[in-house]
Amino acid sequence: MNAPDLTRRPIQQLPDQLISQIAAGEVVERPSAVVKELLENALDAGATQITVRLEEGGVKRIAITDNGRGIPPEELPLALSRHATSKIASLKDLENVGTLGFRGEALASIASVAAVRVTSRTPDSPHAFEIVGSHEGTVAPSSGAFGTTIDVQDLYFNTPARRKFLKSEQTEYGHCAEVVRRIALSRPDVSFSLSHNGRTIDHWNISEDAKRSAQILGSDFAEARLVLDESAGPLRLHGYVGLPTASKARADGQFFYVNGRFVRDKVLVHAVRAAYQDVLHGDRFPCYVLSLDLDPALVDVNVHPSKIEVRFRDSRAVHQFVFHAVQRTLAQTSATAHGSVPAPITAAEVRPSGTPLWQLSQSPAQAPMRPHQQTSFGTQLSPTFSPSPFAPGSRWDDPSTGGGVAQRTEAYGALFASNDSDRAAAPSVQETSTSAMGAVPLSASERPLSNDDFPLGFALAQLHGIYILAQNTRGLVLVDMHAAHERILYEQIKNALDAQAQGQEMQVQSMLIPVTFYADAIEVATAQDHADTLKTLGFDIAALSPTTLAVRSVPTLLKNADAQTLARDVLRDVREYGGSRVLIERRNELLGTLACHTAVRANRILTVPEMNALLRQMESTERADQCNHGRPTWVQLEISALDKLFLRGQ
Repeated sequence: MNAPDLTRRPIQQLPDQLISQIAAGEVVERPSAVVKELLENALDAGATQITVRLEEGGVKRIAITDNGRGIPPEELPLALSRHATSKIASLKDLENVGTLGFRGEALASIASVAAVRVTSRTPDSPHAFEIVGSHEGTVAPSSGAFGTTIDVQDLYFNTPARRKFLKSEQTEYGHCAEVVRRIALSRPDVSFSLSHNGRTIDHWNISEDAKRSAQILGSDFAEARLVLDESAGPLRLHGYVGLPTASKARADGQFFYVNGRFVRDKVLVHAVRAAYQDVLHGDRFPCYVLSLDLDPALVDVNVHPSKIEVRFRDSRAVHQFVFHAVQRTLAQTSATAHGSVPAPITAAEVRPSGTPLWQLSQSPAQAPMRPHQQTSFGTQLSPTFSPSPFAPGSRWDDPSTGGGVAQRTEAYGALFASNDSDRAAAPSVQETSTSAMGAVPLSASERPLSNDDFPLGFALAQLHGIYILAQNTRGLVLVDMHAAHERILYEQIKNALDAQAQGQEMQVQSMLIPVTFYADAIEVATAQDHADTLKTLGFDIAALSPTTLAVRSVPTLLKNADAQTLARDVLRDVREYGGSRVLIERRNELLGTLACHTAVRANRILTVPEMNALLRQMESTERADQCNHGRPTWVQLEISALDKLFLRGQ
């Protein structure tokens, strides 16, 4: 390694060209940075049509044409000068930046490391004018439509060392295309066209937010997103958040904009992540397209040369607003929430054209049986295992049980009535409807049910002791009973802790005979040192001897779970993370573990009223569309899909 030259040199003014090239090192990192700067200038000029042409990943050529206001010929030299801009003129303007670009150095920096030609025509000009090279170039008449075309060729031709750091053509093109996608996603009111090496890659016409996001992010996101639009004082957050079931293994589906500017901000990312924490597994990333609008004076966009980072005047207030807005939207993911029902399995997805029906039996859905499926379907589990609310002997038509209510068979029978002309006619008033709860004549006033009455319909049977089959107005509903019950219990325990924080007592179940178990010295010490934390969680765990612990009480919601297993899990988390962290940072993970231990297990035979009670609880529970890890708790199979299977109407 060469030692630095410490020879004394006189202080001198750097040449303009060198200054611009130094600035280019910050602004023009790669071709995609050029694309970003030029697109932002086009949008600031009021363009509604933008065309991006790239060659060799943008290294050989980047040409961007817009139909904006254009640049008067006398201002063209200034456009290529350092620190020259029409967007700010004073410190007050800098503190209230309302445009995407404002530094006035992008074009000058680009011109210092590439061959640049600017052609522009204003609405009141008879023809276009152009300037080539730099601000010292000559302005000459040219041809062109209203707007501006900036043609950048041979990037880094005069700084070959920088060019060596570029990646392959396809990699650089990928970065450029991603910039175009980000900006196009935030501006559906502008049409964008992207071509590479003479071939058109993407074209998006002017459209609505919903359509533009579906075009760019795909139909999978469009079918698994929730609309968000909330305001609080000077803050407004709007856009779409993806359902947990639409999460990805990478964070490449996350788009956040502040006043129309795509940003990567730790405050915003953390706020959204925190909102997803109890509906998404830790190694998955949610997808979202969100825009935060606020007074420009409340955010500093001048903290990074590429303007991709921002600083909020009150970051805590912004964090809380974004967190609660996203959290409230995700809380609507229950079966009764409009627009949050999982995407149905359509007829087109059931069987590809030409696939024999017998091959369906070899579908991925019939993977090797899970270990808990090896037990005989009719085998009952231990009589002591009776997870709430599925306690043996409970009266499910008794509201005092709190577990749900049995359904009227008249309402169940009304499911067979339909307004669809291509389905069978509804039964007459003389006909009867038979369900597992008996046969009752349909009354003459009974109306066909809508999806809003009972979105998950009514239980028909269990499948392999794992899934509940139910019928609703749309067709067949399949429910993973353990995952669904786990979410219900999780929300109940969380609500109980929240109520306790507001002064209400935690409901606990005292053991008639305490459950004792062998414990090591660390577990005993943890129970003694963190007795207050355990009490807050609803547990009374006392040391009977240096090697024995006794569970004297547990939260009422968990009374039917294995007390020893619950105690060990709680003690492990308290010991590992400390009492305060368990109650704050690790609370959701702990509650998820407790709910999992308590939820109804596979091969637990449920009666029809019990299954219906679970469906009704799902409909009234927030976030019930997903389990605690973001997996779906139920799916819908449309009648049309069933017809497709049996070739009805063909």
